[in-house]
Amino acid sequence: MSQGQNFTKGKILMPLVKFALPVLAAIFLQTMYGAVDMLVVGQFAQAADVSAVSTGSWLMQLVTAFVVGIAMGTTILLGRKIGEGRAEEGGRIIGASIMLFIIIGIVITVIMEAFAVPIARIMQTPPEAFDATVSYVRICSAGAVFIVAYNVIGSIFRGLGDSRMPLLTVAIACVFNIVGDLLLVGVFGLATAGAAIATVLAQVLSVVISLQIIRKRKFPFVFHRKDIAFDRKRMGEVFRLGFPIAFQDVLVGISFLAITAIVNSLGVIPSAGVGVAEKLCGFIMLVPSAFNQSMAAFVSQNMGAGEAGRAKKALLCGIGMSLAVGVLMAYGAFFHGDILSGIFARDGEVIAASAEHLKAYAIDCLLVSVMFCMIGYFNGCGKTLFVMVQGIVGAFGVRIPVSFLMSRMVPVSLFGVGLATPCSSGVQIVLCVGYFFWVNRKGSRAVV
Repeated sequence: MSQGQNFTKGKILMPLVKFALPVLAAIFLQTMYGAVDMLVVGQFAQAADVSAVSTGSWLMQLVTAFVVGIAMGTTILLGRKIGEGRAEEGGRIIGASIMLFIIIGIVITVIMEAFAVPIARIMQTPPEAFDATVSYVRICSAGAVFIVAYNVIGSIFRGLGDSRMPLLTVAIACVFNIVGDLLLVGVFGLATAGAAIATVLAQVLSVVISLQIIRKRKFPFVFHRKDIAFDRKRMGEVFRLGFPIAFQDVLVGISFLAITAIVNSLGVIPSAGVGVAEKLCGFIMLVPSAFNQSMAAFVSQNMGAGEAGRAKKALLCGIGMSLAVGVLMAYGAFFHGDILSGIFARDGEVIAASAEHLKAYAIDCLLVSVMFCMIGYFNGCGKTLFVMVQGIVGAFGVRIPVSFLMSRMVPVSLFGVGLATPCSSGVQIVLCVGYFFWVNRKGSRAVV
């Protein structure tokens, strides 16, 4: 295995960009991984199946967001120990993380299998798509342990400063998922169930192949099987750092589920249209998302080494790069949303609904270019409690209320409903900027 990178010395912009590029590619493939389900189902099945995959995938994204959030605790802790020059702690941290996530994977499987039907009801899933949504959630939940393993592998290597191994992991899964979708949905006509089965099998194969590759590589520290143990102290450290991020991500995900439920109540066409727009949003937000994850790894090492100034410069570099790309993505989404939506759907009404909703995400693309970088910075500093608080304020103080109010205005505009998202991002930026200056005025190093 690559020894990773030390971000505490030398230039800032190019090492940050070089680290972010594989992360960007990994997120792109991860987005493709989810979008392929929608793409193939949209081409080979009915609008009800598109709605089912949209709703079901949002539920599974909520689960994944929780796992990724907790796993960020591993990334931050590993990065900090490397920055402090204590890489020998890595093996014990990884072992404790594996044990923690085995437990989490089992709990997630039990909960999602048991409550798939009530959750689908809460989501106000259209009657035509209800059974397919439940089937999608239950099939995907059966592979929850592999969803966990799939994301933990990435978090460990990002903490070591290695963004290439997570890219390889995602690439393997993406290839298998595309093949599986085309075969199960396109050839055998299994529609929603086929998309779910392809998703699970792809993650299983990705984890198995990735583990075989990892076994042949060397860590920059000693790691033994005996390190995989119920280490309460280190499991607690990972959980303490990761839980606020996970909790915030889950609540943000719930807010988007609430919006999905609001849109579902409007009928199957708006539901399918917003589902298509959400998939496109994943591509529009690629660069800010990449700098979000990269910033956390870069900043955690520098804060561990006492290089707070380098961490701030990295934040400015990330915002600048994100905004430069964000302008182009916003233009495409706002003025050419119909063309983009046509990639994922062939129903004219669904395409029109998606394009309308997508205009709101075009505005948000500019805002998250700033917000995501700041969140990554605070995560790297260990200020995960603040990240949780600002996320909750944005989700429940702005996003849900605004989307609900807009859905009650006649005639209902999917653009109006979508404006809830940029409104939330604007408020979160104000909170992040205010907190940034408050922390620096106190002379804090922003380390927990």
